[in-house]
Amino acid sequence: MDAVSQDDFEAEVIKAPGKVLVDFWAEWCGPCRMIGPVLEDLAGDYPAVKFVKLNVDEAPAVAQQFAVMNIPTILAFEGGEVKQRIVGAMPKPKLVEELEAFLG
Repeated sequence: MDAVSQDDFEAEVIKAPGKVLVDFWAEWCGPCRMIGPVLEDLAGDYPAVKFVKLNVDEAPAVAQQFAVMNIPTILAFEGGEVKQRIVGAMPKPKLVEELEAFLG
């Protein structure tokens, strides 16, 4: 999973063609570290979806722009719009179930 920053978020996510899943996380966040490998796994399972992560400590303006109050928060973008929001860590089967419509 590639990291995106405040500087390249618009190009890498908002203007990106297709579907993009963004993991809003931070180094100090335990649940973020738990869901990281799950998302890495999903990225391999769904090559048509672009998976990226954004460190909220390094990009607070982006987190604020999308009203990310708790982490981990996963935002599913398509055509530059947020199509789905998931807050909190969960096991892979539950996450796949939650994202089923988006992942297609």
